[in-house]
Amino acid sequence: MTSRQIDPRPTDLGDVRVANRALVLRHVRVHAPCSRADIAAHTGLNKATVSSLVTELIDRRLLRETGLTENRIGRPATMLVLDGEPYAGLGLEIGTDELVAVAVDLGGNRLLTWRRAFAAPAASPGETVRALAALARRATGRLTGEGRAVLGLTVGVPGLVDPAGCVPLSPALGWRDVALADLLRAALREPDFAVSVENEANLAALAEQRHGAHAGAADLVHLTGGAGIGAGVIAGGRLLRGGRGFAGEVGHLPIDPAGPRCACGRAGCLEALAGLPAVVRRLLPDTVAEGPVTDFLPEIERIRVLAARDVPAVRGGLAEIGRHLGHAAAVLANLLDPEAVLVGGHFAALGPWLLPAARAELAARTGAPEAGGCRLEASTLGGAASALGGATVALATVESGRLPTG
Repeated sequence: MTSRQIDPRPTDLGDVRVANRALVLRHVRVHAPCSRADIAAHTGLNKATVSSLVTELIDRRLLRETGLTENRIGRPATMLVLDGEPYAGLGLEIGTDELVAVAVDLGGNRLLTWRRAFAAPAASPGETVRALAALARRATGRLTGEGRAVLGLTVGVPGLVDPAGCVPLSPALGWRDVALADLLRAALREPDFAVSVENEANLAALAEQRHGAHAGAADLVHLTGGAGIGAGVIAGGRLLRGGRGFAGEVGHLPIDPAGPRCACGRAGCLEALAGLPAVVRRLLPDTVAEGPVTDFLPEIERIRVLAARDVPAVRGGLAEIGRHLGHAAAVLANLLDPEAVLVGGHFAALGPWLLPAARAELAARTGAPEAGGCRLEASTLGGAASALGGATVALATVESGRLPTG
């Protein structure tokens, strides 16, 4: 089976049928297993329309029947769940010291999670594109070899991303005006699936909304941890992008004007105080003295060991970094009133020592009592949240009611 695109044109039955398909798929995703009658009762669609749509979606392997249930009033009903087994969405993430690939099916089941060591901040954009393309080719080869069609690829980047998939600025990568989407399409020789680029924090927030501990929350924030720090914001159930798609650049929030110089050129930004390279410089000066760090995982593990041993300099440094993190979370809480601020990357890995001070700072700096109920927690999605979000976004066209072609 080859990769496929989604037909962007309305079906012969028009946009109403497309919208109704999306309504049915959304209801089944949230309420499965459910019957045709359940769908009609909860969506307001008449039974004949639901029956027609369900038949079509079963034929296209987007829904499947799971048998009868008698645990209900009246006649037994045939129950439905998402299928989507022939289809996959692929997400890639450019991390501080690695590239990550995640593929999921329509039901959110992970089909693969791969990591490749790669020092992106030290690489040129061209080298990064070649590495991304190699990882994407390997992943799509695996998926198509299993009989799945890849419906889309989304790449998460720590930096500003415009609607065309260009990266105007990424201080964490040292990039300016990199047309990543176009370059990756060319490197993949114009694949027959959509290739898009998105800010990594936005993708992580979308993954939290769909797959995380606060799945379904209408208002939440994901703070990425890595060389860059970004905020992905879900507000009123939707991703907050801003006028040009640049919302959430909290990494360059000025926290301490007397603090160290940031890669952006200013002093005392959150990234300069709490970004992953800053944490390693602060807590492991001997490692930094040996030369540039290109693999951060062993250093994070070393910090965890030292913190668990109650080494005073490490515990004190983590508490101070936690206060900076809490300061940023308080700004977000005051502005956005989210249900939760979830932290990923090294913030989650070091959460047991960072979060107590961060929560205290959040409570002290928010105007509403008890931080307005906002919870500050470590993400449960691990280090692949952005790639998981990218894979989920790659399936969004199907979920909007467009059918795969071919």
